[in-house]
Amino acid sequence: TTRRLGALPVGSRPMPEPIETVRQYIDELPGDLQNTVIDLRSAVLQAVPGAEEKIAYGIPTVTLNGKNLISYAVWKTHIGVYPIPAGDEVFQARIAPFRESKSTARFPLGKPVPFGLIAEMAALLAAERTVGGS
Repeated sequence: TTRRLGALPVGSRPMPEPIETVRQYIDELPGDLQNTVIDLRSAVLQAVPGAEEKIAYGIPTVTLNGKNLISYAVWKTHIGVYPIPAGDEVFQARIAPFRESKSTARFPLGKPVPFGLIAEMAALLAAERTVGGS
């Protein structure tokens, strides 16, 4: 028989508490990644005046006028940033090495993170939102 501790079999782990704030998300990262994500977060928030942030679908998400604008997440081998704005040909050429799919950019861990490019993504998405009215 399985020994039980409360309602969980011994050796089982309870579900982790859901992450509720961006600060909590950052605090739970390994120390070497915390500063990287703090810098990414700062670049995005500075690029989009009036932006706010929340956790959506378990990852940090920047919002503008109450609507999701751009999200980022740390994975085992990369930092993902979503979505990729349309931008112009120059932007598309700059984002191409990091494009994983139509809407996903992957920035490999262990390599310099192009914070300026990520800030540009956020600014372009905000501009598209303003022009598109959504």
